Amino acid sequence: MSTPLPRRDFLKVAGGGITVFFSVGIPLPPSACGGSPEGGAAQQRGQSGYPSDLNAYLRIHENGRVSLFTGKIEMGQGIITSLAQMMADELDVPFSRVDVVLGDTELCPWDMGTFGSLTTRMFGPALRQACATARAVLLELAGERLGVPPQRLTAETGEVFDPDTPSQRVTFAELAHGQRIQREASTRASPKRPEERTVSGRPAPRTDAHAKVNGEALYAGDMRPAGLLCASILRPPSHGARLLAVDTSGAGAVEGARVVEEGDLIAVLHERPDLAARALERVRAEWEPGPSAPDHEGIFEHLEANAPDPSVYQEAGDLARGRAASARTVESSWYNHYVAHAPMEPHTATVEIRGNRVTVWPSSQTPFGVQREVAAALGVPAEQVRVISPLVGGGFGGKTANRQAVEAARLARSSGRPVQVAWTRKEEFFYDTYRPAALVKFSSGVDPNGRIVFWDYDNFFGGDRSADVFYDVPNLRVRTRAGWQQGSPAHPFAVGAWRGPASSTNAFAMESQVDLMAEAAGMDPLAFRLHNLTDPRMRAILEAAVDRFGGPLPRAPSGRGIGLACTIYHDTYVAMVAQVQVDRVTGEVKVLRVVAAQDMGEVVNPLGAQLQMEGCIAMGLGYALREGLRFQGGKILDENFGSYTLPRFSWTPRIETLLIPRPELPPSGGGEPAITPVGAVLANAVYDAVGARCFTLPMTPERVRAAMG
Repeated sequence: MSTPLPRRDFLKVAGGGITVFFSVGIPLPPSACGGSPEGGAAQQRGQSGYPSDLNAYLRIHENGRVSLFTGKIEMGQGIITSLAQMMADELDVPFSRVDVVLGDTELCPWDMGTFGSLTTRMFGPALRQACATARAVLLELAGERLGVPPQRLTAETGEVFDPDTPSQRVTFAELAHGQRIQREASTRASPKRPEERTVSGRPAPRTDAHAKVNGEALYAGDMRPAGLLCASILRPPSHGARLLAVDTSGAGAVEGARVVEEGDLIAVLHERPDLAARALERVRAEWEPGPSAPDHEGIFEHLEANAPDPSVYQEAGDLARGRAASARTVESSWYNHYVAHAPMEPHTATVEIRGNRVTVWPSSQTPFGVQREVAAALGVPAEQVRVISPLVGGGFGGKTANRQAVEAARLARSSGRPVQVAWTRKEEFFYDTYRPAALVKFSSGVDPNGRIVFWDYDNFFGGDRSADVFYDVPNLRVRTRAGWQQGSPAHPFAVGAWRGPASSTNAFAMESQVDLMAEAAGMDPLAFRLHNLTDPRMRAILEAAVDRFGGPLPRAPSGRGIGLACTIYHDTYVAMVAQVQVDRVTGEVKVLRVVAAQDMGEVVNPLGAQLQMEGCIAMGLGYALREGLRFQGGKILDENFGSYTLPRFSWTPRIETLLIPRPELPPSGGGEPAITPVGAVLANAVYDAVGARCFTLPMTPERVRAAMG
């Protein structure tokens, strides 16, 4: 692990002012921590046995501006705005005076990365506590300056004053000027109560929106240090292929091209990326094919045959007793194919080496992972590598690995000049860590009263997130066999986190099965769910979604094309109603309307949450209707968007979002939850439209036609 930035080094860089150090409670391995207070480690042992480091800094500058320094990154989820809202609220400073510094390993302390809808959920309480500490320090300093007890003072718009004599006031800038105060966040300082907040909970336009619209926003590919060379790298034709021989002499015919051969890394460098690519086309390589592997048609049989033994994730009651009590039993199998991340911005990194200092500008969700990997590849200490994170043009869990940064660093060292590696779309598809293909075997039953009496669930390679049974089921067993985060030789290539990992697979199987049980019980989808639920939050969110849609819902199949689905993702509750139209001749599914209700605890930025929900639904149309990777063994057949179809603007339905604010609860995150039930709600809507059940995602026109018989 990378060494965190020591507090004393940060203070040397930052200069004067008031600094509060705090931890978001992420356990760090011992090698990631300094070990002494000077090195920045709190050395407080958590349940994992790792010390928890003070891995975020809050600073009040001598000019009155306020900054947060964190190793997180901004990739479109909006934390650069929501974190600033929380700071402005707790510190009583104008929102316009707040700066958020993200993903700079020279200024920010260690962070594990940005994923899993964790930032607001984990940062929120800790950030507010740090702000409350800073506010207490300011009131204490103001009390000394004004000769007034701190408890009589109040803060507003970056100033402290005594309400009894409001003319006697002092600004934050005056209080911070000439100071070098350090504090650790203290629980003695109390954050504001929800009703006292004036910035959080109110819509705020994104602070990075203007720059993204007018082209000022900078990404890894926009970094152009003097002398930059662009790289085109020799790639294998398939996963597992081995290079037997290579002839690079032809590349020299392109003027200005430079060939680098460093072990397994063979590349052509040029000042112009198009000429580097043209020179690479002249390189001749002979490859030995990799071992035989399944294709996209036979992948599910292959996975089932090569699955490990199951692990019990959740269990209660007695399945045999539940089966005996069942009036109707539903047996099914559910399948989803590999899905690519396909971000708008491919993996990119620019690296410059000057003396013993390495600077990396990566498109990455894990800047400190980049620092560690580049340092290891170059054989230098981590502190010699500075990672500066520009904006990231989409990640969705696919930019946690940093191959492109390591390649750029090795080529920069070999060439003696700055190098940029920007993957082509073909490379992006080839080296992606896909959402894993997975299957679920499911058996469940209802009694004569419409109660679910048993639930036997077996997930192969999908993962366990959102697999918890939130219905009232007395006899249940949930088993998993491997998952998205586990490497497995059963897959012919790498897999990994994909927006809402595991949850979309589980929601599809679980909520489709619930609709099957509702039909078996002779009930409509909403009535059946409410009949088997006591969780008040889930009941409320379901009723809110249906009410907004304009219920009641029909018993399926009604021919109206209406579907319902719900799920819980990291304590965020989502309920969704959709209406579709199905062409009975072609099998094409047209999504007409989607209503999504979300209970995510406190909503820091309602506008940002709405945008994330809308983006999740639009992206979810892809994995539900068209996105499924085609491959033959280790050879990826989908190399661009000509064959791998992403959602288009013409697909976009009428989307309505409904937030259920619960300011008394901590925020639980909104970057991923709304994508997870999209496959399930559309599958249920298709069944309601045509009476044909799709058991495989994506529901391509061919599969819908086949389901209709």
